[in-house]
Amino acid sequence: MRLQEPAAPPPIVELDPLSLVVNASGPVAAVLWLLVAAAIAAWVITILKLRQHGRWRAAEEELELATVGRADAPSLAAAADAHPDAPGAPVLRQLCKRAREPDALAAVAARALTEQQQRLSSMMTALSSIGSASPFVGLFGTVYGIMDAFLRIGRERSATLPVVAPAIGEALIATAVGLFAAIPAVIAFNALAKRQDDLLARVEAAAREWVVVLARRE
Repeated sequence: MRLQEPAAPPPIVELDPLSLVVNASGPVAAVLWLLVAAAIAAWVITILKLRQHGRWRAAEEELELATVGRADAPSLAAAADAHPDAPGAPVLRQLCKRAREPDALAAVAARALTEQQQRLSSMMTALSSIGSASPFVGLFGTVYGIMDAFLRIGRERSATLPVVAPAIGEALIATAVGLFAAIPAVIAFNALAKRQDDLLARVEAAAREWVVVLARRE
């Protein structure tokens, strides 16, 4: 009597996160790589903004020290020209140009400060968008992955682990990568927004002082 050959062992399914990301297919792969790119972009923006804020804060401190004891428009304008990286330098230049119009100085300062606020908030919208949208993009990948798992069950007529595990793994890793991109972005946005507000408040305080000095001088 012929002996029955032993059944072949089931195929090994790799479920480590890196393999799931690299071997993902279809829309789930597009979602995963989009989220990876978003996570990298969030870190790049964070590093750039931290360096930018540090440089601007140091320049603003130097400008404020340079303006101490100066009470005339030419000397204040010279101090602004000597520290062009300071957020307050454009504000001070605009005030010096309108120094002979003391009634208009407050309005000039307000408009110049608005321009500096827009300058300080550069790239913050992108960071906020990454933090708020990444979880939903990851959820889209998860929903599609679960749908793909059910479709595989229908095609194979089997709900065994080798059939459903890859699709379910891709689905869950999409949400994980979405959170991986979103959480640092949200934390960085809040920290950078606080630094931005502090720097802007410092520039506003200096601008009010310059308005008083120039108005009194004229």
